[in-house]
Amino acid sequence: MRTTAILVAAGRGSRAGGDQPKQWQDLSGAPVITHTVRAFAGQVDDIILVLHADDLHRATDMGLPAVAGGATRDASVRAGLEALADDPPDYVLIHDAARPLVGADLIARVIAALDSHTGAAPALPVTDALWTGADHLVTGTQDRSGLFRAQTPQGFHYHAILSAHRAYDGTAADDVEVARAAGLDVAIVAGADDNLKITHAADFARAAKLMGQTMDMRTGNGFDVHRFGPGDHVMLCGVAIPHARGLQGHSDADVGLHTITDAIYGALARGDIGQHFPPTDPQWKGVESHVFLRHAVELAGEMGFAITHIDCTLICEFPKIGPHAATMRARVADITGLDLDRISIKATTSERLGFTGRGEGIAAMATATLVKS
Repeated sequence: MRTTAILVAAGRGSRAGGDQPKQWQDLSGAPVITHTVRAFAGQVDDIILVLHADDLHRATDMGLPAVAGGATRDASVRAGLEALADDPPDYVLIHDAARPLVGADLIARVIAALDSHTGAAPALPVTDALWTGADHLVTGTQDRSGLFRAQTPQGFHYHAILSAHRAYDGTAADDVEVARAAGLDVAIVAGADDNLKITHAADFARAAKLMGQTMDMRTGNGFDVHRFGPGDHVMLCGVAIPHARGLQGHSDADVGLHTITDAIYGALARGDIGQHFPPTDPQWKGVESHVFLRHAVELAGEMGFAITHIDCTLICEFPKIGPHAATMRARVADITGLDLDRISIKATTSERLGFTGRGEGIAAMATATLVKS
């Protein structure tokens, strides 16, 4: 089933203060909406933004399709739904862009519920006592039994919610209201306390604190070996080093870049080079290994991760790595887009033990550290 996320960000958010709408304000080093996009990347098949007409140009910078919203939230959602009509998904998740801390597990719960329900939405049961009041005085109490605090993303079968919006007359607090007016059943799935909606200025500090507490940090390891064969140079970490023999293996046999690439794939739990670029496919024969590494870096970005550090150790008796280490670091930094001080390239020998000690080939191991930003 194909699932598309509609991220609604057409409002002006004046209650949050600041010199621009809240979805474009900074939160822990990136705009609020950027964190929201990253939360859905890798969890859905497509993402479309619903923006204020004045902000449509920002979608180009983000590399995402966008449509102009309406004067009300339900009008904006309908605009997003209508924009998908020519190539409709099976499921659609409608989410407030001002909820940047939505978790992958919550998103998965909503999608899973759509396999057996026309609609599904996360919510939290009301646990606090409820009062009625007037003129700063308590005037009564309200039974909290069966009451829930609604959250997003709210998920639906696409054609059902599109029809519901087309038939709805008036304004609605959320899409569940629209769906129920059309007679659709909406399942309640467990929400999350940290799936807060940024509404007031103080919510930025709270969101930043929660992001620090829920940071997703991952470490991946890579290991690779290539044997020597005919040739007049070896490719190591993107640098051609003159040598009496070359390395044999996948693509240009750059054992350093292969190992770093596998470390990143490992941190993402996305397999290895062989799965993404099968060595049996002739199109990859002789290709420069930076193609693989750039793919791993781009995949990390799509999944919302920033690579914070790469450490690679080359294991060989020869050629000597020291004279070329600085150039290798610079090349890896260029390929990955990382600062030079986040790249480590070093070498060791195996004290003439084993296949590397006998000069039969070169081994490499690497560690990559990724943080979900």
